[in-house]
Amino acid sequence: MTNKPKVGVGVIVIKDGKVLIGKRKNAHGSGSWAFPGGYLEFNESWEECAEREVMEETGIQIDNLRFGTATNDIFEKENKHYITIFMVADLVSGTVEIKEPHKCEKWEWFHWDKLPCPLFIPFQNLLKTKFDPFDLP
Repeated sequence: MTNKPKVGVGVIVIKDGKVLIGKRKNAHGSGSWAFPGGYLEFNESWEECAEREVMEETGIQIDNLRFGTATNDIFEKENKHYITIFMVADLVSGTVEIKEPHKCEKWEWFHWDKLPCPLFIPFQNLLKTKFDPFDLP
């Protein structure tokens, strides 16, 4: 069997001019900052995946989902390869909670021009494209 890339969905949740980012733990990219997200499941739309993952990880509801961009992410040390679909959404309701403490150390809101370090590889690749979630309609 040959290895094939997996599909991940990262969700850029916007509230008051800031984006929600969590510090990963116990997985590849541990210690780096990433958007909420996860694997795209079979027969699931990108929007369904985004809503599900954000709720599972943070307990908040999102709306106004729109496609942002996609990145090709190769994790050489871990021998992993992902295509990451970035969706952009607005916060609708709820207070951010750490719903999966075994996967995320903390969630924080950051201004796009004041992001923490280190960033998860898909996030680094996203920034290389000059993508700005605040430029979307």
